Amino acid sequence: MTKISSTADDILDCARTLIIAGGYNGFSYADVAEIVGIRKPSIHHHFASKVDLVRTLVSRYREEAQAGLAAMERNVPDPGEQLRSYVAYWEACIKDATAPFCVCALLASELPILPEEVALEVRAHFRSLASWLTSVMERGKRQGRLQLSGTARVEAEGFMATVHGAMLSARAYGDPKMFGVIARPLLDRLSPRH
Repeated sequence: MTKISSTADDILDCARTLIIAGGYNGFSYADVAEIVGIRKPSIHHHFASKVDLVRTLVSRYREEAQAGLAAMERNVPDPGEQLRSYVAYWEACIKDATAPFCVCALLASELPILPEEVALEVRAHFRSLASWLTSVMERGKRQGRLQLSGTARVEAEGFMATVHGAMLSARAYGDPKMFGVIARPLLDRLSPRH
C-alpha cells in the first residue's frame, strides 16, 4: 500500500468513526471537514468522492485485519487460543470503545444501499475472514484442539456470525458486557471435552 498523507489518514480515521456511529449514509464530507478541521475541497483533493473515501477505508481495514490475523498465526500457535484471542480482541475494543463495531459487519447490514465498489470490499472482507476461520477450525479439529459439530466451513461461518451478532447485541443493549455473554459460550462449545 502506498503511504497516505497524515491529512488523508485523519480523514480516514474520522470517516471510520462516523461510519461506526451512523453507517454509510450517516455522514457527509461537511461532517468530516468540521471534525478534521479542514475545508471540504481539501477532502476532495485526497478522495474524489465519498465512494472513493469509504472504499479506501474498507480496503485499509481489510489490510489491517489480515495483518492482525497473520501476526496471531505467528504468535499464537494453538487454534483454540487463536479463536479466544480473536474474541478477546473484540471484547476489549468494545469495552473500551476503541472499535465498538467491525466496520465491515456494520457496512454489510447496508449492502443493498452501498455503492458496488464498497460492497465488493465488504464482501471480500467476509470471504477472507471466513477463510481464515475455516483454516483455524480445520487445524483445531485435526490437532484435537477444537470440537466441531459441523464442517469447518459451517463452524467458521457460524463463529463469524455469532461474533458479529454479539457486537450488535452489545450495541443494542448499550452494554459492552453483552459481547462476552454471547461470545464466550461459543468458545466453550468448541473446546474439546475430556
